[in-house]
Amino acid sequence: MKRIISAFSFLLAVGGSLYASNPILPLWEHIPDGEPYVFEDPDNPGKYRVYLYGSHDNLITEYCGLDQVVWSAPVGDLNNWRLDGVIFESKLDRDGNRMYADGRGDLLYAPDVTLLTAPDGTKTYYLYPNNQAWHRTGMVAKSNRPDGPFEVCNWSKTDPTVTDGILNFDPGVFVDDDGRVYGYWGFQRSFGAELDPDNMANVKPGTKVVEDLIPAFTQDKEFRFFEASSMRKIKNKYVLIYSRFTNDGEFGLPQTNFTLAYAYSDNPLGPFTYGGTIIDGRGRKTLPDGKVIYTAHPTGNTHGSICEINGQWYVFYHRQSGTSEFARQAMVAPIEVSVDEAPGGKVTISEGEVTSEGFEIEGMDPFKLRSAGIACYYTHPEGAGQGIPRYAFKGSYVDTNRPKIEAGIDAHDIRINHAPVVNNTNGSVVGFKYFDMTPLTGTWSPKLHLGFTPSDVAGRIEVRLDDPDNGPVAGSIDIVPSEKPAPMELHIPLDTKVIRKAEGKHAVYLVVSSPEEGKSIGDINSLVFTKQ
Repeated sequence: MKRIISAFSFLLAVGGSLYASNPILPLWEHIPDGEPYVFEDPDNPGKYRVYLYGSHDNLITEYCGLDQVVWSAPVGDLNNWRLDGVIFESKLDRDGNRMYADGRGDLLYAPDVTLLTAPDGTKTYYLYPNNQAWHRTGMVAKSNRPDGPFEVCNWSKTDPTVTDGILNFDPGVFVDDDGRVYGYWGFQRSFGAELDPDNMANVKPGTKVVEDLIPAFTQDKEFRFFEASSMRKIKNKYVLIYSRFTNDGEFGLPQTNFTLAYAYSDNPLGPFTYGGTIIDGRGRKTLPDGKVIYTAHPTGNTHGSICEINGQWYVFYHRQSGTSEFARQAMVAPIEVSVDEAPGGKVTISEGEVTSEGFEIEGMDPFKLRSAGIACYYTHPEGAGQGIPRYAFKGSYVDTNRPKIEAGIDAHDIRINHAPVVNNTNGSVVGFKYFDMTPLTGTWSPKLHLGFTPSDVAGRIEVRLDDPDNGPVAGSIDIVPSEKPAPMELHIPLDTKVIRKAEGKHAVYLVVSSPEEGKSIGDINSLVFTKQ
């Protein structure tokens, strides 16, 4: 038993990998605006990988970054994500000269990628990197591989620093089954157009831009488009995923653009019918008295899309982490999709849930060591506030971790792949949804082990299942203050009677109490269950 419960200390000392869950990428990586696609692996013909393209929150003090990378995973092992490297930077003009004297490149916002297959089977992947430079917002780059590198292909013939094209903010590009190409874009207003397949950038001759493809948040109370256009075709229906600005008071909460919604049509350029919300990044919860609370960050932005993998549909989105809006992380949730293929038929997409489980939709293995940074639920009776771009938390939240990545170190190594839950003050609740508790039900002395760094404040952590207020108490531990805080392990015996009734998936909540208001009892670093 001693060897088991010392696992966290051992891994910190010699290294090791943490099991993947939500966020789906290592906790040091910050990839928002994810666009997921299943493409054939160019190095293993006949096999497929999920590729996730997004912007890169690595500037720390502002949105996004100066490079774009791609992560991918085999469709048969969605917990095995691999960094395929930098696929694009915008530093040089058409003639190979620096575009900026200091050597920096364009700021790159939310991108999209599409695949065009020629009649002879040749595949060309097109990247739309969403340059934030006044004369380069329509940049297009292409590659013969989904992992790049991508080379710009729409330079102006007259000016080496300018690119041609119609696409603007948050481009989304879609190739239909008949080979016709469509582009979508817009910030606070939505636009769409058929593109010229000869250059993948300009409006197709003889067609025109459709303005206000769906109504903006200033134009109606239903569609309320804000940004983040992403098109998918499901059977014979065209489904536009986008960031929606909710109405004030909708869902019982203030307005926010922290939701993804969808609209659908029989045609790629509409008219569209509003479908509903696919994900709400606030993790809203309705209490028994009818009051609605957020269980994650109170607001933020999100951007993403949907993808079918192995017959299961998922919504990919991003969460906020830390106390600024500049440390966003890639998340997934399973969803259900149904289509009535009749003309005018309805597309129904269920709303996903903000959880810790990621692709482990049958419940997370309780015996795998996990960083506390996978917490999906963090609340306090006084909530949190936002003064853009900063958040002010009265209680627990997931901190950010931006380690120096040394050559040769595994991206999932616990020495870099971790993030603590901090500011654990009186009344805070930290939740993980969901663990498969079945393997623990037949044990005589189950325990929960927390990696913990105490502060100089005394307190108590109570472990509850299913609900932080009314769920059964599975265990508790008193926290002893320390004048010289150092990482340690807390070993919490669990009530056998409670655990034996916990077949299947259950949420696990850590409820914090302390006699000292507003002071943290310490940082929660990791968690793992064991059995005798």
